[in-house]
Amino acid sequence: MSPFTVTDARAQFALTESAAAKVASLLEAEETPGLALRVAVRPGGCSGFSYEMFFDGDVAEDDVRTEQGGVSVVIDPASFQHLGGATLDYRDGLDGSGFHISNPNAQRTCGCGQSFS
Repeated sequence: MSPFTVTDARAQFALTESAAAKVASLLEAEETPGLALRVAVRPGGCSGFSYEMFFDGDVAEDDVRTEQGGVSVVIDPASFQHLGGATLDYRDGLDGSGFHISNPNAQRTCGCGQSFS
């Protein structure tokens, strides 16, 4: 796991090599140039906030942006307050596969792992 750092002095958002590789392969399948992975925090879920990730071609001027291995990641400023120091990983194993965010800012999480407070 070698994380990269978002170019913002307030904190960092890490992406593991396996997450970067999976995002790159998903972007390649999209066949739409100029897309970035948007990571966001939205109100909702059983614990108060939920994570959202999607490919986005609309990058705002105030988004926190970074790139690694051909993968662009963007985070809006409000979400970045909750994601500083977090790590995005991709796991592929017998108990299932998918993206997982480890967030030191989360005081509690729900059983499904999709929401936090």
